[in-house]
Amino acid sequence: MKKIILAVVSVGLILCGCLHRSDTIGTDNDNNKMIYRYLGKSKVEIGVIGIGCGCFEKMDTTESRIYMDSALRNGINYIDIYDANPKVRDNIGYALKGRRNQIFIQGHIGSYWENGQYKRTRDVAECKASFEDLLTRLGTDYVNVGMIHLVDSKEEWNEIKGSAYMKYVKQLKEEGKIKRIGLSSHNAEVAYDAVRSGLIEVLMFSINPAFDLLPADLNAWDSTSYNNDLTNIDSTRVKLYNYCEEHGIAIIVMKTFGGGRLLDAETSPLGVALTPTQCISYALSRPGVTCALSGADNVEELMAGLHYLTATDEEKDFSTALASATKACWKGDCIYCGHCAPCPADIDIAKVNKLLSIAKMYDENEIPKSIRDEYERLEHHASECTQCASCESRCPFAVPVRDNMKEAARIFGK
Repeated sequence: MKKIILAVVSVGLILCGCLHRSDTIGTDNDNNKMIYRYLGKSKVEIGVIGIGCGCFEKMDTTESRIYMDSALRNGINYIDIYDANPKVRDNIGYALKGRRNQIFIQGHIGSYWENGQYKRTRDVAECKASFEDLLTRLGTDYVNVGMIHLVDSKEEWNEIKGSAYMKYVKQLKEEGKIKRIGLSSHNAEVAYDAVRSGLIEVLMFSINPAFDLLPADLNAWDSTSYNNDLTNIDSTRVKLYNYCEEHGIAIIVMKTFGGGRLLDAETSPLGVALTPTQCISYALSRPGVTCALSGADNVEELMAGLHYLTATDEEKDFSTALASATKACWKGDCIYCGHCAPCPADIDIAKVNKLLSIAKMYDENEIPKSIRDEYERLEHHASECTQCASCESRCPFAVPVRDNMKEAARIFGK
């Protein structure tokens, strides 16, 4: 295992000094210390730290505006909006009112809101309705990057390449409603095939020290051979990053903090805690990477990530932490990404998994009342799980959701 970690460390140290030649310092105002990189082949400069949309579900319009104020004031000019939740889109639209031209929007084609739940779709009618809804709620007539939403299997990628769905994506670009075509994926083999197709200009991909140690296709991974087979970053990931660097395909990093798990030694699959600065530093050290997205839930967390911009070299150094890692297994751990949805029983699976994970840190008779109360307030509970396994077929990380639902029902009593 130590050989694995040291191999990652050595690659990271080599790449830390190899930032894009286009890096510049933003100087729009005194607070803006942002570092900028070109978005792929373009001369468009993107801040190396961007934001996701998850936090906007938890805010009202005023809070959303304050959050966006902080982001823009500190030089952030890139946002990913994968969520089709009307509340999320409305909050972002309000937060950006009057300043749409200050930020690059990455919108997803195939993220759909149905009966109060997110679902992934390739149905053209649903994709069109959702995309037009996105433009309307944001108060704009285009997005800078149109993402082919979440392709995690080679079979699906092969199916959609010549499909009506793909024709619709290309049509949007021809009409100017999207300026670039992108693709989001957690699977390095899919991503590698996609970027070589000549269609993809921007790749949204999950990168962090834990993910880089895993095979390209998690479904093909035998956990019993992990220590023997992996001696470096997965070879497909290496080829993917290098190809993107060489061909000017911009990588936008998701899961920078591994859903927050990398920030806590108790929950980290590496067995060691990393700081937000170290996680961002690692992501930005990969070839081809333009921007690392921050999943900050509030302004305080946002500023913790932005500390990277003024951090010392010692603070950015992730090598010492990785060298002391005691484990490096991720498969089976939920990082609350939400791709398990929709649930036929309307269970918020990610939220149940999160509460279960917290509860398991305590003896069952000592689980905090606040955790039990939060579980009680859920509209649907784990005991309502029908064990259909549809969520498990969509999970990028092979989480045993059905087993988790049984355990949650037992621990929480419903």
